Amino acid sequence: MLDYNQPIDRARPEGPQQRLEAGFSVLELVNLVWRRKVAIAAAALLGATLAVTAGKSLTPRYTATAQLYVDPRELQLVDRELTPRAQDVSGMSMVVESQARLITSNSVLLRVIEQAGLDKDPEFGGGGDDKSLTTSLLGLIGLQPRAPSATETKEVQLAALEALNRHITIRKTEKSFIVDIEVWSTDPAKAAMLANTLTNVYLTESRNSQALAARRATSELSGRLKELRERLRNAETALATYKAQNNFVGTQDALISDQQLSSSNQRLSAARAATMDAQARLDQIEASRRTAADAGANAEVLQSPTIANLRAQYADARKKYAEQTAELGPRHPALRQTEKQVEDIKRVISEEVDRFAQSAKNDLTRARDFEASLNRALEVQKRQSVQLSQAAVRLRELEREVDASRDVYQSFFKRSRETEEQETLNTSAARVIGEATVPQRRSFPPGMSLFAMIGFVFGAIAASSWFVAAELLFAGAPTPARRERTPTPQAPRAPEVAHARAELAASPPQPSTMERPLIEKPLIARLQEADVIHTLGAILATGSGVDLTRLGWPTLRPGFPLTSLLNTWRDMRAALARRAGGKTIPVIALLGAGETVGRSVTALNFALAAARDGARVLMIDADHQAHSLSNKVNRSSKSEPSARGWLSIGSNAAREIKTVNGISVLPAADGDAGKAVEAIRKAIAQARSAGGYDLVILDGPAMPLSASARKLLDDADALVAVLPTSLDINDSLEEILGTLGRAERKLVGVVLDELTPATQARQRGRQYA
Repeated sequence: MLDYNQPIDRARPEGPQQRLEAGFSVLELVNLVWRRKVAIAAAALLGATLAVTAGKSLTPRYTATAQLYVDPRELQLVDRELTPRAQDVSGMSMVVESQARLITSNSVLLRVIEQAGLDKDPEFGGGGDDKSLTTSLLGLIGLQPRAPSATETKEVQLAALEALNRHITIRKTEKSFIVDIEVWSTDPAKAAMLANTLTNVYLTESRNSQALAARRATSELSGRLKELRERLRNAETALATYKAQNNFVGTQDALISDQQLSSSNQRLSAARAATMDAQARLDQIEASRRTAADAGANAEVLQSPTIANLRAQYADARKKYAEQTAELGPRHPALRQTEKQVEDIKRVISEEVDRFAQSAKNDLTRARDFEASLNRALEVQKRQSVQLSQAAVRLRELEREVDASRDVYQSFFKRSRETEEQETLNTSAARVIGEATVPQRRSFPPGMSLFAMIGFVFGAIAASSWFVAAELLFAGAPTPARRERTPTPQAPRAPEVAHARAELAASPPQPSTMERPLIEKPLIARLQEADVIHTLGAILATGSGVDLTRLGWPTLRPGFPLTSLLNTWRDMRAALARRAGGKTIPVIALLGAGETVGRSVTALNFALAAARDGARVLMIDADHQAHSLSNKVNRSSKSEPSARGWLSIGSNAAREIKTVNGISVLPAADGDAGKAVEAIRKAIAQARSAGGYDLVILDGPAMPLSASARKLLDDADALVAVLPTSLDINDSLEEILGTLGRAERKLVGVVLDELTPATQARQRGRQYA
């Protein structure tokens, strides 16, 4: 397959370089070592002895290991902790690593030095035995040693701190919370003691740091409590004073003024209802007095017992009058007396009804007066309420300030009590899971057998190197074996070399061996069956214009704008724009090997891809031999004479054809190839001067190239090679590159045409039809 990872170089590969002869052969080296085997063995034994002696002289080191479990989650003893906990794995891992670094912090190590007395240990830079001996000698002669100054004590502690740092190694087990604390010393018991002391001091310091943090937080909160308490008291005092000044008196739910206003409004509504009721009662009585024959025939009057008694008497008198009228004459004294009695009862009823009317008038007057008084009182209360509402704005502001101060104070007070209790709580989950034990074996130096082996090997290598160097430097002449193997130079070789040089200088360089310019790596695109759809020509014609997707050729599938093929073609167009160097309309030519239909199909799809991305494309059929694209487009444009444009190639038959796909097609012109190429070049120049296009795509010219076709490629800004996979693509590319010559530097891409060949496609079309 093609390898485009390296630039294409047409020069012949150079022959392999001649190898230099070695000074020693392997056999000679083996012979030399064998001859000196006794000396080499003695040197190896001496090296082993020296290595063992050096190992014995080294001070042994013993390493004790303590294991610590550091859980970053800690214990949840209260709802709100002083420091937030790490939630994710990375955060927990960082906490564990930070704690591992804290183990070797100066504060922890200084406590270890103080507890273990390392400032007096000679192993860690202390005075130790020398100071004790000096003190004893001075005591014998009656002198007391001088007390060390603060500076000397500090220097001794710093020296012990630096030495202890070198003796400690902290290792964190991967993907766990386990920390290994390794401490080495010349004394195994001291190493175990220091490891255990370090773990205990770390745990103590961890607890103390938590308590110190809680104590510091409590102190800060307590310091703020007094100020917050005073602020709350001032806010409450200002609120109470403002209420008293503006007469804001009431219960917790509402003010008294609001309650009075609500009560007065209800009473006024009731008074208005009573007034309306009294008016209605009076109107009813007056109406019955004016219209009804019986003045007492209304509900209010009938409810009176007096009226009821009088009406009963009136009924009896009327009955008696009726009986006497039937029996006696009109002038009879008894009848006249009964008639007078009826009139008297009727008059008494009328007088009683008048009294009821007067009472209703009095009730109406009293109701109206009461309503008026309530209305005046309500107006006064309304004015007071408006004044209080204006003052309530400041009141609510003071209440909000009091609420905010109270909330802040309560929050600080509660948090202060929580942190005060946390001073005595140990929330750390770190614990010792493995105490250090006294090591039984030293960790350094390693075993004497390893020292002996290393010394033996180094001694043997040193001796062998010495003998080989001595043989090369001091032997002088070569060995007999070397003289036997050295070939004698033959005299006739010099004339042959001179003759070859003369021929090389006399003969001119061949084109195949001349150095050619390098080509940058071209882009590779694969045009596959999955990228296109197949249609039959004229079966799906719509009649609304020339449609390049209805020519019967396989065209790009719609609706897939981000396929690898389209992305690679976009990169090719970007490379074309870079090579165009600011030209108005860049020109790209597609060249192919094999049948021309495959190249034309690829060129058509290349133009469709550019048009889908919004480019205005002018596609020119530059193949004056096959005319594959022109034949297809001319056949579809016969029924659409309005689709013709103004641009042409020498004749009316080769005029520009507008399509519904946003692509203008310029068919090939008939006649001489040279004239056709000149017409194409002229059309490109006219298109550039007139504008209206973003890209010009040349379908061709066909291979092999003629002299006129090469001129057309000189005008092109970039080239794309179309290689059908039905042929050998390496041979096809070699054929194209060999034909292009120096124009091969314009090659920006290669399209591997994996579509079904035209013959098989026609057979499948017949089966489909």
